[in-house]
Amino acid sequence: PQVVERCVAAAGYSVGEFAALVFAGALGFAEALYAVKVRAEAMQKASEAVPSGMLSVVGRREANYKFACLEARKHCESLGIENPVCTVSNYLFPDSRVIAGHLQALEFLQENARKYYFKRTKMLPVSGAFHTRLMEPAVEPLAEVLKSIEIQKPLLCVYSNVDGKKYMHSKHIEKLLVKQVVSPVLWEQTMHSVYERKQGTEFPYTYEVGPGNQLGAILKQCNLKAWKQYKHVDALEDEEAADT
Repeated sequence: PQVVERCVAAAGYSVGEFAALVFAGALGFAEALYAVKVRAEAMQKASEAVPSGMLSVVGRREANYKFACLEARKHCESLGIENPVCTVSNYLFPDSRVIAGHLQALEFLQENARKYYFKRTKMLPVSGAFHTRLMEPAVEPLAEVLKSIEIQKPLLCVYSNVDGKKYMHSKHIEKLLVKQVVSPVLWEQTMHSVYERKQGTEFPYTYEVGPGNQLGAILKQCNLKAWKQYKHVDALEDEEAADT
């Protein structure tokens, strides 16, 4: 309870941003859940329209992701794909990105990984190219739902995935939650915003709530000093305690 009372900032990765906004009092839980349902269904429908996906990449220092994506798009054009998509969709930590787009582009990048100084590539088990313009059909359904929901100014700082900055007011939240669907998740940049401090200033405690500790692993790569104050709270712990 003391942690919740003293919390000064929140952030959520992709769909987790809705959870962060509920926690900060900006969205009601039931309304946010409905918005997430509409968002998920619309994104799934958009995914089914084009064979697309997401590729996790760990690169060397020399890796040039923009150039690699440009060449992958040219490859798609040579196959007759009009207006192909291949772009960075998630900035995770230094030298780690998720690239999303047409499947043919991602396959090209995997085959030419060495040329682009990619150390490791792995297709993610998702159905589409989330956080790219291939998700444009999902924009309108989510925008309509958010217009019908009462959004408050957050009680504490919540950082947006779209620009890594704090949300200012309710209209700002509505606008950026829609934009987030077709924009890259700037998580690495958000981590730098959250933990920017004068030298010698102590870092706050950080809690990752929910299944898995992937965000903690990313924080360790982005800011080792901040990670030393990190704890993971599994969502199932309380439920298991209640059952026994």
